[in-house]
Amino acid sequence: MVYAGWFLLLIALCGAAYTVAAAVLAARLLTGASDPSPNAMPPVTILKPLSGAEPELEAALASALSQDCAAPVQMVCGVSIAADPAIAVVNRLKQRFPDRDIALVVDSRVYGANRKVSNLINMLLSAKHEVLVVADADIAVPRTWLSAVLGALSQPGIGAVSCLYAGEGRGRWAQLAAMGISYQFLPNAVFGTATGLAHPCFGSTIALRRQTLNQIGGFAAFRDCLADDYEIGRAVRAKGYGLAYPPLTVRHICTERSLRELWTHELRWARTIRTVDPVGHFGSVVTHAVPLGLLGAVLAFSLPGLAVLATVLAARLFLKSRIDHIAGVRAGPAWLLPVRDVLSFGVFLASLAGRGVAWRGERLRIGERGAIHKVG
Repeated sequence: MVYAGWFLLLIALCGAAYTVAAAVLAARLLTGASDPSPNAMPPVTILKPLSGAEPELEAALASALSQDCAAPVQMVCGVSIAADPAIAVVNRLKQRFPDRDIALVVDSRVYGANRKVSNLINMLLSAKHEVLVVADADIAVPRTWLSAVLGALSQPGIGAVSCLYAGEGRGRWAQLAAMGISYQFLPNAVFGTATGLAHPCFGSTIALRRQTLNQIGGFAAFRDCLADDYEIGRAVRAKGYGLAYPPLTVRHICTERSLRELWTHELRWARTIRTVDPVGHFGSVVTHAVPLGLLGAVLAFSLPGLAVLATVLAARLFLKSRIDHIAGVRAGPAWLLPVRDVLSFGVFLASLAGRGVAWRGERLRIGERGAIHKVG
């Protein structure tokens, strides 16, 4: 047992080094000057697929309409049912921003298992412009977002642009969800992107030209993919284009209200990642330094073991302070970080087996290459 404890402490120490490296890389990747915007920025259509009216939906949508960008901008919001409460939010935005080009699409047609993609297919018919920017409903953006994205997309060889994101939430469960994004997901995404080990594409922002979208088969090519954002990025790269990430973070607004809601959401994410990148997912065990250090310190109880645990905790607190500063938002308090880390490890362990996920009230099963099928 003692030897097992020291083995776990060694992995935890490696995790601490990884944590510090991720914090340093985050400062390099997420801060600094954006690519220069083209002299004449092209007109752009922002696509916002909606489903329900979460508490911060109006603020998130309004942030996309409040951009320091000279380009003509259209926003297309889409819902699948006429009774969706998000419609009232869109109508309020039309009143708040009478000078903005805001379109609402209500279309119930379904083309595959991924209802968000079906929504996008229906919305695309109302998009006026060649440049398209897809952003999830729960994403709030800084005023420089659109100009930075268009600048990155204008660079030679770039086929799509995506943005890394931090978490923000009100209420304890939403805070825990936000902390998982800011202090677990974001560092991992930064490390993979900065080192070239991963080329992710996130639903927080996917900007591409309509011509590029047509080349990869349109949104319809991803109608049965759970990780539609990742697969769009992979398809763009397969055509020989590059992906770009402007040096900024957008914010994912977390609204989880219970442990069950939090667990279900994060388990879906984790099992999706395991499906599209199994090697990277299994290798991410090293990122769970705090729970591994706790287990190791218990099994090999000694002053050196406690020193390793203290080092791990210090590294995690350093990362938290850097991410909070870079993102400009504090996802949660420092005392809650070890709890969040243990919860993340539990989700990781649960994700190693099983293919079932819950999404928008439906039970789905992840098949080969991330394809999803309804259960029952």
